[in-house]
Amino acid sequence: MRWFLLLPLLALPMACKKPVAKPQPGAAAIVEPGKSEATVDGTPKADIREEILVAVNKHIITRRSLSQAVEQQHAALYRQFSGKELDEKLKDAREKTLQGLMDAFLLEDKGTELGSPITDDYVRSNIDGIKKENNFATDADLERALKASLGIGLPEFIKRQKQQSIQQFVLQREVFSKVAVEDNELRAYYEDHKDEYRLPSRFRIRELVIAKGAGAEDQAAARKQMETIQAELKGGKPFEELARLHSTSPSKATGGDLGWMSKGFLRGSIEEAALKLKPEQVSAPIETDKDLYLVQLVALEDAPMKAFAEVKPKILEKLQEPKAQNAIEQYLSNLRMRANIRYLVPKEQILKG
Repeated sequence: MRWFLLLPLLALPMACKKPVAKPQPGAAAIVEPGKSEATVDGTPKADIREEILVAVNKHIITRRSLSQAVEQQHAALYRQFSGKELDEKLKDAREKTLQGLMDAFLLEDKGTELGSPITDDYVRSNIDGIKKENNFATDADLERALKASLGIGLPEFIKRQKQQSIQQFVLQREVFSKVAVEDNELRAYYEDHKDEYRLPSRFRIRELVIAKGAGAEDQAAARKQMETIQAELKGGKPFEELARLHSTSPSKATGGDLGWMSKGFLRGSIEEAALKLKPEQVSAPIETDKDLYLVQLVALEDAPMKAFAEVKPKILEKLQEPKAQNAIEQYLSNLRMRANIRYLVPKEQILKG
């Protein structure tokens, strides 16, 4: 599923359905300590002092939440850009962040209207996937990383993940699903960008390892044994048979066969020697600090291509994205027109900070 976000992950909507007192016309709403605040629709809530900048339907954007989102957006921009490009991005970052917060609430409300299928279990599954991809064994490990990188705890991160998923659902259903890309466009892109869909090349070898030993006599005996094995290979004995008989590596059980592997897996000197061979050829002895090696190349595969059918969904997303930008903006514009958006502080003042 497409992971389209109105804001980068670091600047996801920080504002939530916080309680607020009914604002006075033309002024920011501030809840005084000791008094019960209310949501925009007047429902009493807990006591909190907070300045309201914008009301979006029944949601609010506070000065604190906007400041947090802007800070995180700036941090993201500093990581991605530099120089003049960074300066340009920073110029309108506050305005775009504010608009993104507002649009996120509009999409959340639209998701509710459409019967969003995003459940807590769905979000939990995504969180578990993030943990697995990043080798976090527990929620506590993930939370430590979140606090270090984003300055937020796991509950806030889960809430943001749900908001993101709802945005995804709405835009996929309402916009992307209606953006047509012809099959011949998809195939043409595949043919022109085949290297993007090439799997790593791989090879398969057998090894025969003789431990050198610690002393000079042991090492001399090991070299003599290797010479004998080489002579037997020249005499026609199968490599795998000799590996089973003489190798000191655990791979002797499979006749020295290490199976398929990608480049970079083996020690450099061994891999380099193996890749110079033709199938069934055997290398000259390769000496390491502890062992003597012979390697036989079993097979070498050039980098294979992923089939068109396998990568077609990803190509579709890539080609839909630019076509959908105008459609997304038009869709959001329509949501804004129908929404109840009230600036409780003049927009120009908000953008000045």
